[in-house]
Amino acid sequence: MIVMGGDGEFVILGPGSLGKTGRKATHTAKKLKDDEAYGDFGNAYNRLGGFKTIIDYHERILEIARELGDRWNEGAAYGNLGNAYQSLGDFKRAIDYHKRCLEIAKELGDRSGQGKACGNLGNSYRSLGDFKTAVDYHEDHLKIVRELGDRSGEGKAYGNLGNAYHRLGDFKTAIDYHERQLKISKELGDSSSEEKAHGTPGSAHDHLGEIKTAVEYDKRGLPIAKKMSDRYDEGVAYANLGNAYQSLGDTTKAIDFYERHLKIVKELGDRQGEGSAYGNLGIAHLSLGNIKTAIDYHKRHLKIVKEMGDRSGEASACCSLGNAYQSLGDFKTAIDYHKRTLEISRELGEVLQEGITFSNLGSNFACLGQVPVAIEYYELGISLLNSIRDRPQLHDEWKISLRDQYQRLYTALWWLILKEGKVTEALFSAEKGRAQGLKDLMALNYTSEENDAEFIQENRTFHELCSGLPPNTIFMAIVEKELILWVCQPEKEVELRRKQVSCEYEINTFFQSLLEKTGAREDVQCEDRSLDLTKDKRLADKRSPKCDRQTQYLHSQEGALSTLYDTIIDPIQDLLSGSEVILVPDGPLCLAPFAAFKGPDSKYLCESFRIRVAPSLTSLKMIADCPVDHHLTSGVLLVGDPWVQDVTTLPQLPFARQEVEMIGRVLGCTPLIGRQATKNEVLRQLGSVALVHFAAHGRMESGEIALAPKNGEMDFILTMKDVKRVQMRARLVVLSCCHSAQGEIKAEGVVGIARAFLAAGARSVLVSLWAIDDKATLEFMKHFYQHLVEGKSVSKALNQAMNCMRESREFGAVNHWAPFVLIGDDVTLEFGGSK
Repeated sequence: MIVMGGDGEFVILGPGSLGKTGRKATHTAKKLKDDEAYGDFGNAYNRLGGFKTIIDYHERILEIARELGDRWNEGAAYGNLGNAYQSLGDFKRAIDYHKRCLEIAKELGDRSGQGKACGNLGNSYRSLGDFKTAVDYHEDHLKIVRELGDRSGEGKAYGNLGNAYHRLGDFKTAIDYHERQLKISKELGDSSSEEKAHGTPGSAHDHLGEIKTAVEYDKRGLPIAKKMSDRYDEGVAYANLGNAYQSLGDTTKAIDFYERHLKIVKELGDRQGEGSAYGNLGIAHLSLGNIKTAIDYHKRHLKIVKEMGDRSGEASACCSLGNAYQSLGDFKTAIDYHKRTLEISRELGEVLQEGITFSNLGSNFACLGQVPVAIEYYELGISLLNSIRDRPQLHDEWKISLRDQYQRLYTALWWLILKEGKVTEALFSAEKGRAQGLKDLMALNYTSEENDAEFIQENRTFHELCSGLPPNTIFMAIVEKELILWVCQPEKEVELRRKQVSCEYEINTFFQSLLEKTGAREDVQCEDRSLDLTKDKRLADKRSPKCDRQTQYLHSQEGALSTLYDTIIDPIQDLLSGSEVILVPDGPLCLAPFAAFKGPDSKYLCESFRIRVAPSLTSLKMIADCPVDHHLTSGVLLVGDPWVQDVTTLPQLPFARQEVEMIGRVLGCTPLIGRQATKNEVLRQLGSVALVHFAAHGRMESGEIALAPKNGEMDFILTMKDVKRVQMRARLVVLSCCHSAQGEIKAEGVVGIARAFLAAGARSVLVSLWAIDDKATLEFMKHFYQHLVEGKSVSKALNQAMNCMRESREFGAVNHWAPFVLIGDDVTLEFGGSK
């Protein structure tokens, strides 16, 4: 510490020695004023990013401190020089200075200084790619600041740990640490740190495939940096926005942001940032097909990171060069670069990069025609990706995003195996990648000491998986312009059928277009069970079409249903026998009205077969192998027409009320209706009954359900998260709501309310694919429950209800009977014990 004496002399005191006897040295006023000026200018240039200039100032401070024997200021100068060299990308020199700073802090017993030095060392080791050492130093920093009660320092330590775990590929832990940092910033009222913390997690969300969330975070960072005149952070914000827009497919906008980033880092002399900008520009230009330009950028990136000793950056640059040379058709050069990436990634413990690199090598060898070698590499890569997913701290939402981001790798593996003519092995590989997150959630509900669910382990055999599967189990997969169908029959070899689709677009778009024509919102009356009132108003005209338009629509609908039959059912028709079909669909086919597929004889599929679907073979097997007594045999929860007038402008649903009253009379139980149907009461009962039935408004995007609020509270939506937290033992959940089968279509499958009920432990779920008419649904449920109480299984009751409605004069349209889909097991209910 520097203080002024009474006669103009300046005295340098050790830390904590003000007012006490301490080391003293005198200097002329000019000498100390110079010292002060150097420090001020150094810190100012540090904020502005003039890294080379600040080194000169801090070296001058170091020289003065040494002359005066001032160990405290000498240590501070080492720390500042370490930060300056860190910014210049000279990480080894930065580490050397930070270690000197740490040594002096320990000598002086300066715990605060030790903490800061550990944090700085962690940042330098992270930049070098030694993430494990980085985490160790950041944890030391965290321990010290907690000991000192330094909340601001604790927030910084959390932020640094978040950055380190991000580089290790553990994005969930990274986001958790950044959120802790944000919480402390808010607690301290530190608006600057809070705003920076808001912008930090964007890249982690980007890696998890949550691109919109990433853009939201990154957009917050840019105005903050500009407001603070922080050119360095402004450049980082441009880079992050470029990454987010590149992930969204807007490459032109991404390049614009990358070039702004490049301009700033060149201005600042930030070599690390310059290398990163070149790498990003290379990736963007490669996606536009500018391969030679991309290679030039990646070589510039590689040159810089090798100069700096940045091993992680070197791995990234080599990976990008490998991808670029593969695009050129120079596979041998591509393999060389990818093998260099693999070597460095293993050395640094970068599991995600290692997994991606294995898959890149698989792609290289596949292009060379060396398929067995390619398969081996893909299997190694996917095994590592699965190991990240299997980390216990990774939440379901992040598992879904991570799996979705690397869908291409999983598809490439089973597609190559199939090209080798290995039909069963290809099915097994495709199944391993299907509905992984759901499998993990179901395992939590279905495993116990008595039932260890060995069949969910990765080393299970295909025979173990398929033993006991029902006849006519059909597994579907979509690739390029082809639909692949595996038909599993007991005691028989798996049969493979393939259907080429001739269309202008990719096969997913082809099916989406067909399914839009079958959705049948045209005939639905305005009073349906949709939670999205504004969207329903926009579609009101479509629900009351003129006669000529209705005729045109019905013709289009019939054509789409016939095309779907020809594409999906006709190739396997000769293999089907019996009266039931179980379908494991892929992509948009998860939302297909299979019952309404129309054959060449003008018969609907439901006239020949009972139909149910499953997210995966594994989920079907887990339910089938679950002990009989795991699910309840008694107890009914009926929820109808919840009162929503206090929180929405949605209409009440009089026929939904009649529906649950009718079911209540049949089963001898009292439903929750109107204001009684609160979210709190529903959640209280949800885990203790065998049958659950909802007749309420449903949300268009996810099927989430509107319930009655309690005492004016706004928390009235039964969300997916709410359901997944319940340990359910229901045999059947009936979601007699609009869109209850809907959700975001991911590699995981449909992520909506139906998946949440399966994940929570429900044995089977009956859902609706689209908006359902209130009156027609009442009639449908009369038929359904009539057959159910007669002792018929759910699939039989559903099939007979469909056929009864189909023969009805008033409700015979596809719209009224085809949206209902049974997911999961085919259960039989015992209503004698209902309460």
